[in-house]
Amino acid sequence: MPYTRAAPAPLVPAGPAAPPVLPPAPAPASPVPTAGADAPAGPPAPARLPNGDPMLATRVRPPHPPAAAFLHRDRLLGRLDAAALGPVTLVNGPAGAGKTLLVADWLARGRLPGPAGWLTLEPSDNQPGTFWAYVREALQTGVAGLPAEVGAPARAEHVEPSLLLRLAAWINARPRPTVLVLDECEHLDNLRLAEQLHDLVRHTDGRLRLVLVGRSEPLLPLHRYRAAGELAEIRAGELALNRAETAAVLERHGLRVGPAAVGAVHHALSGWTAGVRLLALAAQEADDPEAYLGRIDAGPTALSDFLLAEVLRTQPAPTQDLLLRCSLLGRVHPDLADALTGRRDGRRILDRLHQDNAFTDALPDGWYRLHPMFAGILRLHLRAAAPERVDELRVRAAHWLAGHGQYRAALDHAAEAGAWALAARLLVDEFALGELLAGRDATRLCALFARMPPTEHSPAAELVRAAVHLTRDEAASALTILEHVEPLLPADRTALQLAAVLVRTGAARLLGSAPLADRAARRAGELEHRVPADLPERHPELLTLMAADLGSTLLWHGRLDEACRALERAARAPVSPTTARLRHDALCRLALVDHLRGWPGRAERRVRQADEEADRSSLPPESRTEVRDLVLAATALERDEPAEAGAALHRTTGGRAPDHDPVVTLGTGVVRAGLLLAQGRPDSALRLLDETRRHGLADRTSDWSRERLAVTACAAHLAAGRPAAAVAALDDVPLRAPDSLVVAARARLAAGRDEQDTLAGLRALRDDPAVGSATRTRALLLLAQAAAEHDGPDSARLLAEALAAAEPERLRRPFRESAPWVRRRLRALPHLARAHGWLPADLRPPARDPAPERRPDAGTAAGPTARTSARAATGTTAEPLPAAGAPVEPLTGREREILLCAARLLSTQEIADELYVSPNTVKTHLKSVNRKLRTANRRDAVRTATRLRLLDAP
Repeated sequence: MPYTRAAPAPLVPAGPAAPPVLPPAPAPASPVPTAGADAPAGPPAPARLPNGDPMLATRVRPPHPPAAAFLHRDRLLGRLDAAALGPVTLVNGPAGAGKTLLVADWLARGRLPGPAGWLTLEPSDNQPGTFWAYVREALQTGVAGLPAEVGAPARAEHVEPSLLLRLAAWINARPRPTVLVLDECEHLDNLRLAEQLHDLVRHTDGRLRLVLVGRSEPLLPLHRYRAAGELAEIRAGELALNRAETAAVLERHGLRVGPAAVGAVHHALSGWTAGVRLLALAAQEADDPEAYLGRIDAGPTALSDFLLAEVLRTQPAPTQDLLLRCSLLGRVHPDLADALTGRRDGRRILDRLHQDNAFTDALPDGWYRLHPMFAGILRLHLRAAAPERVDELRVRAAHWLAGHGQYRAALDHAAEAGAWALAARLLVDEFALGELLAGRDATRLCALFARMPPTEHSPAAELVRAAVHLTRDEAASALTILEHVEPLLPADRTALQLAAVLVRTGAARLLGSAPLADRAARRAGELEHRVPADLPERHPELLTLMAADLGSTLLWHGRLDEACRALERAARAPVSPTTARLRHDALCRLALVDHLRGWPGRAERRVRQADEEADRSSLPPESRTEVRDLVLAATALERDEPAEAGAALHRTTGGRAPDHDPVVTLGTGVVRAGLLLAQGRPDSALRLLDETRRHGLADRTSDWSRERLAVTACAAHLAAGRPAAAVAALDDVPLRAPDSLVVAARARLAAGRDEQDTLAGLRALRDDPAVGSATRTRALLLLAQAAAEHDGPDSARLLAEALAAAEPERLRRPFRESAPWVRRRLRALPHLARAHGWLPADLRPPARDPAPERRPDAGTAAGPTARTSARAATGTTAEPLPAAGAPVEPLTGREREILLCAARLLSTQEIADELYVSPNTVKTHLKSVNRKLRTANRRDAVRTATRLRLLDAP
């Protein structure tokens, strides 16, 4: 229902105004220049922001601690002295803890290691250009000597990286460290800005001493600073006054009282600096200050009585009415105050309260803030005097805030008032339902809407309730609600329609349902042209979450190309705290696809990229996706590193509930089974696979999941020496993935079935450029073994190709799977074993293993002539390589570098990126290599160079 202004009844009776008790606000003191030899002698030159607005000089100068009642806290000043020896200091505590004045006093007393700049942050500083313009001005004001060549941002929304590099170079060149204080850093919630600030700290290598002052932790990667020993912290516990300091504050207010009164104050306020000062002001008016303070621990009434009697009731009735109504708000705008009172005097009253120092502060953006303790007491009084008006006032506030672009505050007030239909509508209409499912505020929003009563049945409330079910992995319940409410949604309400798509994609992911995912994708495509243009900027998590859920569902069904497209959209989402985990998860699932396609090296690189993104986003390790460690475990298994694989698996949570993400459940079961196979326990692996099938996945199956389980079971039977059972494990299971086809081929060859067709299939896989290195290595090994069984001349060549394919990524597992044959074959080919020292030692012959005696009657029935010819054809004789194999001229250093990258199966673009050259340069060098080696393509060039030992380390 739209909000209409009404004139509510006053909450306090009209009466004569009493004179104010508080003294008038003192005249502002002149700013104190920053200590240090390089401090400026006069005020800074006028400066302007990138958008043309003038800079506020007061924001780049520290506040002046009051001379009379301020307590110099030597113990904390000493902590700051020591902290400033490192690059980052965090001073963190609640409102009124004395953070700002502590750091200002430290600067004013000249105890810092070098000249300092000060900047008081505001919400408007979250634009990069504005922020760095103010940082530049703060350094120019407090440090001086900043050259014009450093430059200044030209646009509010952007800053050139080169400017930050020049700023870092200037800081590094200064003779003394530079201190930069950022006060109220809780306003810094732009992730890109935090990354830039972190880069500045990193590039100045300790020459910049950053002091962060605020009520909450900034987005900087504090966990990395802690781990590196580069962070000093002064927290609320240290900021709290101790008993002696409490006594000193009271004394500075003219209250010399005994230990009992001091103890009562200290116990009641727990060292809260602002509270002790307020209480001291109250005690000054008491007939017996000591008795007044001694009774304070009996309850909050003493202080509240003072504030109500000496601050509230001395005000005119309209002012009292406004204060009580606005006490429900953390911050109040004059127009919002008018909406709550029904009058038009809000600006005049708030400005006068601020001028009279009546516990009301004017904020730079036109808003006002009541002192938290004063506001809390007013709220208690409001609830006692007019409890029936509290919810009405919150709803009024919610309507006003929503109409002025502050939906989060509006939502909180609506929920507190029990106006759940309004709260749910605010969340959905803002396209912010994704915030409940992902992002930094998800836990709070889930807890908030968990209180929504089941009797609330508006369309928005039902969609929010379905989303809450998704957060509990209750996909079936969410889908039941959706099927009931979706036909009732107005076709022209895009926000409701898009929220329904979001719930459907989330349910599809948890249930592993491709039909649900396809239906959601079609509906999303229909709504695409109706989505607000600024939605990716306002709420990037919504579309990112839909893409991530769709990609995971398609992955579950083995539709890897479609899954990659969806996951890549999620991975390219705008950088934001609400998208950090989604982007990390999408990158890790793309790494899983790389692994499934047989590219473990690519998968590992993708995981590293995901970790870098998570670090830049300050994503805590415990909130990162389990897929990351599953990929790392699978990669470690391919390298025959079971200890590393076990450690990675241990980091995953394992043991999922039936409704958990099926991709993670399946991946956990398959990788754990692979580890058991690596440990020589095939029957344990089979039992684990059966447990995963029957309990972990229950009714959520797909052709792809059946394929992964069957192929792993087939490998287990092969490891146990049961080829017939291995073939039977694949009955009625569709095999589409190349690695599945290789395992199936291995089982058929071991069982003596379909040999010619199987070998033809392996040759096709070997020659397919899309097949990954792990899959190609296994196909080559099987072909080599088949050739050896028939005493074919290509066995050694195929083994050499398998080793060349595996070497760049150290894929030892395929050779471990064929260990007996590989061991025997490498004994006959010692030069090949020596060229591949990365293989496990037990697969290679001893270093001094004598050459086998050549007897005419040894070996296969093919006879000595055939065997001698085969060895000659595969390079197993002691004669030197034929001259035709040598290059026509030596390879250059750059050609060798490019050939080494080609041996790692990097694409032309990937080689260019790694060597910092253009793709055309790579192609030119490869043509030269082919000419010198007399080969036709890069694959043949790598094979020839490997055989000629041209790629060996010098």
